[in-house]
Amino acid sequence: MDKSIFEPNARSRFRLIGILEGISYLVLLGIAMPLKYIWHWPLAVKYVGWAHGILFMAYMVALLIATIKYRWAFWKLVLGGVASLLPFGPFVLDKRVRKW
Repeated sequence: MDKSIFEPNARSRFRLIGILEGISYLVLLGIAMPLKYIWHWPLAVKYVGWAHGILFMAYMVALLIATIKYRWAFWKLVLGGVASLLPFGPFVLDKRVRKW
């Protein structure tokens, strides 16, 4: 495992939150939504959706902080925002952020 995501800096924090946000999105889409609509258990979406919402907001704040601190170009900020909307986007973006 890449130990650089545990270093205490803005880029590492952004990467860690991005991975957690990506996992929460996949759990929401792949587990909680089927539980709600197939097995009629809406609490799964309520709790997983709540956790995902908090992680999504943390992701956006971390993205903004990293963009300001490292003076990333505007297109990197936009790319980070778009990646948060795609199911596997944060994982793909994580590879790019390691190179930035």
